[in-house]
Parts: sequence; structure tokens; C-alpha cells
Amino acid sequence: MSASILEHFAPVPDFRIERNKLYPLPEILLLVVSGVLSGADGWEAIEQFGQSKFDWLRRFAPFRNGIPSHDCIAYVISGLSPKAFQECFVSWTRAVSEATGGELIAVDGKTACGARDRRRGKSALHRVSAWGCRNRLVLGQEATAEKSNEITAIPKLLELLELKGCIVTIDAMGCQTKIAEQIHDQGADYVLGLKGNQGTLHDEVEDVFATARAGSFAGVAHDDTEETDNDHGRLEVRRYWVTEELRTLSDAPRWRALRSIGLVERECWSGDQHTIEQRPFINSIGADAKRFAHAVRGHWDVENRLHWRLDVVFNDDASRIRKGNAPAIMTAIRHLCMNLFEQEPSKRRLSQKRREAAWNDDYRAKVILG
Repeated sequence: MSASILEHFAPVPDFRIERNKLYPLPEILLLVVSGVLSGADGWEAIEQFGQSKFDWLRRFAPFRNGIPSHDCIAYVISGLSPKAFQECFVSWTRAVSEATGGELIAVDGKTACGARDRRRGKSALHRVSAWGCRNRLVLGQEATAEKSNEITAIPKLLELLELKGCIVTIDAMGCQTKIAEQIHDQGADYVLGLKGNQGTLHDEVEDVFATARAGSFAGVAHDDTEETDNDHGRLEVRRYWVTEELRTLSDAPRWRALRSIGLVERECWSGDQHTIEQRPFINSIGADAKRFAHAVRGHWDVENRLHWRLDVVFNDDASRIRKGNAPAIMTAIRHLCMNLFEQEPSKRRLSQKRREAAWNDDYRAKVILG
């Protein structure tokens, strides 16, 4: 682990009493991050990685007492503060990437089903992540016990981020007046999905577009654009409409900086199946359909760029790490490893990079040192 990473994570407090610090916390973090980079997904695998790569690890830290046991690794990681670790994660991410005006930040939640412990009555870990679409980096995350707690997790996550000049996209769970206000107060714009949790507003936005489309948008100032994808035997057409016509929205005054409403229609043909899906949005950006489409696409991208790769490459959903704070800390470490791989400039797939890190000591050092 490079000196810069060690410095950024140095403020994470070590909860152990002095006589029990046989293995310094920086050494344990170096071992865990290097192991996860190299394909080790559990405590025993991380210990085994450390034993096999002991000489390599000593290039970066003394390891005077050797490699800790898997029980020791689990004990230390499960006792760390997720809040402190998250703050250090955000600090490091800011240091390696610079948010620029117009950056799209997608905020979305994911449940780690493997972290559920029914025997102990422990819920699966749910966390909300912020994904920088331009740099393809995880900017931060906030763990919760339940999906319904996204409403409280999102403001905590946003507080840690530098949002000025960015566009923040959130799905319907985060479509709340206070969250919109917070995004605006932090100097950013928002594009928020609507569903039934905003019943009146949802229906009124749909009515605006239904009426306008029926009349070919006569007298309704708007912007629109269309995209077509024809891949893997499936044809998909996406249409975007956005307007600043807000006069019929009874709830409009409650939403800080609300400037436009949008509608996305996805029409899909796959074999004999034909489906049409519509989704309304509220926005603080103006009626620019291409900008609106870019924001919506960026939010959809988080499923493939972040969630899918966490599950397929890092086995996130299958992880059985459940003790104490370990699920939240290990999620942050997987995000950290994804960011390290994204910083490595080769064009290989993430799965190929992780295999190379397992086999090649020089490549692993390159990824960690940057």
C-alpha cells in the first residue's frame, strides 16, 4: 500500500489496548487490501495470501511478528469504526480524482444478501454508494441495516462529498424534499426519479406529459431526444422529454430549485416480447433533453459499472463475512480495490486485472502504488 494510502487511512482509530497490538493496524490493512485485490474473499484466504506473499508484503511494512491469523484479522476488521473508515476513504478518493463541473454522481443502494445472519437475527447489510460516472470511481458509501433506511443514509453520504458543480441522480427512494434541498445547498443540481412514494407529484408529472403528447406538445415548450440500441437480438428505443412547464404541479413550491420535469420511455422488442416502460423525473436542470438523457443513462450505468462487477468479480453478494462492523468495512475495501484497478491505465477487464494481481507481484505493486 502506497505511503499516500497509509497516510489517508492513518486516522482510523485502533480500538485495541496497547499490549494487544502485536500486529499494527496499518500492516493488517495492507494485508487485507492486497489480499482482496488478489482474489482473497474471506479471512482464511487473506491469511493464506499473506503467508504466500510474506516477502512481498515486507517490501512495504516490517511485519516483525509475521502474518496474523485469520481470527485476528477478523477480530480487528470487525471492530473498526465504519464512520472513520468512510471518512478516510472519501479523503483518499478526493486525492486521486478531481470532481469537475458537470460531473455526474449516481447515488444508489445495494443489499449484500450474504451478510444476513438469520441464526443471530441480523439483517443483510444494505449500503448506499456514490458513483462518479466520469472517473468511474466509488466516491463514498454509507451502510444501513435496512433498505428503508436509505432516506437517512443518503444525507450522511452527501455531506461527505464535494458536490459543487455536479449533477446528482437518485432513484425514487431518495426523492425527498430535504434531500433535494441539501443537494442544492451543496452547490449541485439534481435529477430524481419518481414513483408512488410521491403519489400526487408522480401522477401530476405523468399527466403533464400524457396531455402534451396527446396534443403533439402544442403550446408546451419542451425538448426531446431519442436513442436506439440493437444488440444481442434485442431492439430498444429510449425517448426522453423534458419541459419547464410546472404550472399544474400542486407540489412544485415544496421542491427547492425545481426547474423542469422529465419523462423517459423505454420501448423494447426481444423475440416475441414487446414492452413499454415509462419513468417520470423531477430536475433542477433546465429543459435540455440531451443533458437529461445523459444523467438518466449515467444512473442506469451504476448497475453494470458498480453493482454487477462487485457481485461477479468480487463475489460481494456471496460474502459470508458477518461479524460486527466487518461487512461494512469489507464493502469499503472492495470499493477501494475497484478504485485502485480503475486508476491502473491498462484496458483489460476488471476480472483480468484481479487475476493479474493474484499472479504478478510487480503488477500488484503497481496497482497499489499507483
